[in-house]
Amino acid sequence: MTERGLRVAGAALIAIAAAWAGTRVYLARTSPPKQSVRIPVGEASAPTASDLIEAAAPAPPTIPERLPKFSLQGLDGRSTPIDDWRGRSLVINFWATWCAPCRREIPLLEALSGEWADRDVTVVGIAVDHREQVSAFAKALKIGYPVLIGEQDALDVAGSLGVESPVFPFTVFTDRRGEVVALFIGELHRAQANLILAVVQNLNEDRLALPEARRSITEGLHSLSIGKPS
Repeated sequence: MTERGLRVAGAALIAIAAAWAGTRVYLARTSPPKQSVRIPVGEASAPTASDLIEAAAPAPPTIPERLPKFSLQGLDGRSTPIDDWRGRSLVINFWATWCAPCRREIPLLEALSGEWADRDVTVVGIAVDHREQVSAFAKALKIGYPVLIGEQDALDVAGSLGVESPVFPFTVFTDRRGEVVALFIGELHRAQANLILAVVQNLNEDRLALPEARRSITEGLHSLSIGKPS
């Protein structure tokens, strides 16, 4: 893998290694594997071939300081506000059933959900897809963590997090206060998740201030990217 220089984007909360249409990077300028796909805003179905044509790299997203309030339907069809998990750290994973790296992440998310539950961390999936596909998929894979579903309304939530033209998957990490600590775009792996969650835990226990936590995550992810084989 070719290493590129890390660029932290101005006032953005965290610049994290990310993929744009398989090759583009925003948030951090480290060359990642081809592990994300782009979907046009307003669509909630598998992208066409033209959607995956490499486009100009977008500007880094403007990430909110706090998790926006929103509600989406759960698998049971009930409108579920994200505030149902107020007071807990959240790992919010945006995905779609047709997205291969999204599907690969699910076992890791299941594991994290179990391992971190007693430390007040909740994994929440947000499927930007059609309800029928998501329901069947979640049942077949026996997904145990909460799954919310939306089409344009879920894309609107992504936009409120600064991801105006979504690439899937992407994952938002918050602390127990609802502050957005990190935004990771691309397929999440164990080492990255453990690093971010360890810093979130230190933040929750007031061992770190938020700026220091964000800086620690950025530096730690950069170190992990350097350590990957070329």
